[in-house]
Amino acid sequence: MRIETRGPVLLVTLDRPEKRNAMNAEMTLALDVAFDRLDDDPALRVGVLAAEGPFFCAGTDLRTGAGPHTERGGMYGVIRRQRLKPLVAAVGGPALGGGFELVLAADLVVAARDAWFALPETTRGRVPAAGGLFRAPDRLPRNVAVELMLTAGRLEAERAYQLGLANRLTEAKDVLAEALDLALATCVGAPEAVAELFSGLHVVAAAGDEAGWAATHTAMTTLLSSDDRTEGNAAFVEGRAPRWVPDDDVRRTVLG
Repeated sequence: MRIETRGPVLLVTLDRPEKRNAMNAEMTLALDVAFDRLDDDPALRVGVLAAEGPFFCAGTDLRTGAGPHTERGGMYGVIRRQRLKPLVAAVGGPALGGGFELVLAADLVVAARDAWFALPETTRGRVPAAGGLFRAPDRLPRNVAVELMLTAGRLEAERAYQLGLANRLTEAKDVLAEALDLALATCVGAPEAVAELFSGLHVVAAAGDEAGWAATHTAMTTLLSSDDRTEGNAAFVEGRAPRWVPDDDVRRTVLG
C-alpha cells in the first residue's frame, strides 16, 4: 500500500498487483490507517483510492481472507466508514467482487474505458457481503444490478458511465490525473459545509443501509456452513469451475 499527499488530497494506492490487488489483512489494516488519517487531519480535504497494475482490485483474497473488520471502517477498513470528506475511486482496470464494492463505497468514480465491474460472488457460494447487495441496486438500475449478481457478468466502463455509476470516463493512462483533478474540484466548498453535506447524506441513507446490512448478515450467516460455499472455495483454490449439486437437474430442465 502506498500513501502520499498531494496538497489537500490523500492518495492511497493498492499495491499488490501480483495478486490483482486482492485484499488481505495487511491491506485492510493499511487502508484503515490511511482513512483514519483522512478523517482526522484537517489539512486533508479529499481522498483518492487508486491501484497499481492492470487490475483495480479482485476483492478478498480467498486463500488468506481480508482480515478482521476495523472499528471505524468495517470491512477493508473503509466499507462502513462514516466519512465526512469525499472519496474518489480511480478505477484503471477491472474491479470485481469486493473490488467493485470498494468502488461503491466511494462518492465519485473515474473509470478507464477498458475497465469493467462485476459481482461474481454467487459463483463461489456467497453473496456480495461488502455492501454490494444493496449499494449496487442503489447506484445502478435495479435490473442491471440483479443481472450482474445473478450471472457474474461484466459491466463495461462505457455502460457504467452511461448509467451514472462513473462520473468521468478516460483513457487508462489518464485515470489518476483525472481523479486528482476531480478530487481538487471538490475542495472549492467550505470544509464545514462539506462535512455537513456528508452528515446529511449519512442520515438519509441510514435507514436503507441498516436494512441492507441486516439482509447481508442473514444471507452470509446462512451460507457460512453451506455445501455451496465449501464447493465454491474449493473450485477457486483448484482453479476449476464449481460443481453445484443440482447442476445436472438444472441442465436437464433448461436444455430438455
